Amino acid sequence: MNIDKITELLFSLLPAIIVGALAFYFFKQHIENEAGRRRYLLQRDMKKDALPIRLQAYERMALFLERITPTKLLTRVQPTSSNKEDYESLLIASIQQEFEHNLSQQIYVSDACWDIIIAAKNTTIQHIRKANMLETTDTANKLREVILTDLMDTQSPSSTALSFIKQEVSEMW
Repeated sequence: MNIDKITELLFSLLPAIIVGALAFYFFKQHIENEAGRRRYLLQRDMKKDALPIRLQAYERMALFLERITPTKLLTRVQPTSSNKEDYESLLIASIQQEFEHNLSQQIYVSDACWDIIIAAKNTTIQHIRKANMLETTDTANKLREVILTDLMDTQSPSSTALSFIKQEVSEMW
């Protein structure tokens, strides 16, 4: 008789246990969905706020690349003397100063983009150093001439990096 009462009690509690388990499952699903929705809304708002900052970083890096393009760099930075080593140092210091001014922008651009920007900077510096090492280069004005004629045949590293930036920005839309 005692077992009959326990069995009867279990059968009467079984619907309550099933309803409780179902309620727990649905509430758990609801809470997970709400947390996911909140996370999505927060990310969407953050992206909306971050997009202008990222675009500004790309703009600044494009400006940096334009400023270190050898033709524009040589026009902007005039030699102070006829010494080619002094002019080489002045050009490289100008590039480094521009780079350090924009160093914080790496936070907002992709790693691949930042690597290409650094490669463009280093390649430009390397072109300047190579031109200075030539035996025909004996004055600052001759150095300017050699750098410009060297880039007549090839595309400047800044142009290549700039096209990468344009492609990356176009993929943001």
